[in-house]
Amino acid sequence: MNQGRIPPQALDFEEAILGALLIDGRAPEKVLDILSTESFYKHSHQLIFKAILELYTGNQPVDLLSVSKRLREKNEIQQVGTEAYIIELTNKVSSSARIDYHARVVVQKFVQRQIIENSARLIDLAYQEKSDVFDLLETAYADLNQVSEISVKPQEVSVSSLIDPQIEKAQQIYRGEIKPGIPTPFYRMNAKGINWRPSELIILAARPGMGKTALMLMYAKHAAKLGYPTTVFSLEMSAEQLVNRMISSEARLTGDKFTNVGLTPIEADQAHKATRVFNEIPLYIEDTPAISIELFKVIAKRMKSKLGIKFILVDYLQLMVSKDIRGGNREQEISKISSGLKAVAKELKIPIIALSQLSRKVEERSGHKRPLLSDIRESGTVEQDADMVQFIYRPEYYGFDNWDDYNGADCAGQAEYIIAKHRNGSLARNLIGWEGKFTNFYDLEEPQLNNLDLPEIRDDNPF
Repeated sequence: MNQGRIPPQALDFEEAILGALLIDGRAPEKVLDILSTESFYKHSHQLIFKAILELYTGNQPVDLLSVSKRLREKNEIQQVGTEAYIIELTNKVSSSARIDYHARVVVQKFVQRQIIENSARLIDLAYQEKSDVFDLLETAYADLNQVSEISVKPQEVSVSSLIDPQIEKAQQIYRGEIKPGIPTPFYRMNAKGINWRPSELIILAARPGMGKTALMLMYAKHAAKLGYPTTVFSLEMSAEQLVNRMISSEARLTGDKFTNVGLTPIEADQAHKATRVFNEIPLYIEDTPAISIELFKVIAKRMKSKLGIKFILVDYLQLMVSKDIRGGNREQEISKISSGLKAVAKELKIPIIALSQLSRKVEERSGHKRPLLSDIRESGTVEQDADMVQFIYRPEYYGFDNWDDYNGADCAGQAEYIIAKHRNGSLARNLIGWEGKFTNFYDLEEPQLNNLDLPEIRDDNPF
């Protein structure tokens, strides 16, 4: 396939790096966060670097004698050649002054080799008749993502350099010049400082039938209408099904109009008028089923670059998979997915809302069935990774006529949002309205709430 071509390499730079590491005891700290053993093309160079790495991480001196001794102990000195070759490496350089530059050249060649290797493997798979094209695409995305994440030296930032910019940002928030995050559609949430902030992972959890997909779409539409480019990753429903729900909500047409009954000419005109707003807002749907967290990372980065995405919602977490954990413990896989979602939110500096199922333990409770953090399915580290956990609870769904709280008020057409965890703000729970036939939530008017005792969640007393 390479037609006799030699893979990309920089042996002279590899020699210079190893020589510098052998003559300067402080040189390893300059490049060990850039290089790995695999970064070196020549096998003997890999062995020498590995010996240096083992000595350095073991707090032992790194020099010509100690490295030679380590290689002899591991019976690898013959694979390197001779001790004379190690001595010769030290004569290649006079100092470690340019080791950082040399290391970056070696990493560049390593990346090129990785791309060639991955591409060759992908070509072989593509020639196989039984290969699934979607698996091939996912493999291609995952390989590119893996190469893109090859470590580069982090840039240390002093605390002092961040003080003034952060104070100025806080002043801009106070003056109303910038928003601390994406506002929610609910007045009482926003009034308590509950919004979607950059780098946050928000878990929105509920039992089936509570309306979490409807609430997710409400959040997505609201953000897009405010000008925030938003993407919904729908793993459960097709893009067409989600759009039907949006039309139903915006045009106030029952959902069966789009599945069984159909639209009359008047209703069709009503739908067209109500949804014109979607022609002007940056709202997108990605409905690849059973998407892996690895592929999600690649698509999210591409959308950030191409569309300027500032808000992502995922429906729902338990339908994602991980290519790295197959046939293993499901809790470990969910943990990998939740930590992956948090990593993407942090890297892209955008909020990500991920819907989550709750376990059946909720139904097994006597009396009202308000969810708890422990009810998150295969919770593992989901609760730990999340910056915020929000629940939706509708007692009407379970046949109750009145709230167990809020002075025992009638619960018909009402839901409760519960902020059960909030790493960067307060906890809360309050009532919102619910229109089941339009799968739509809305803010309750003040008169409906004025005479109710609206409890708040405290850290020491969740409910």
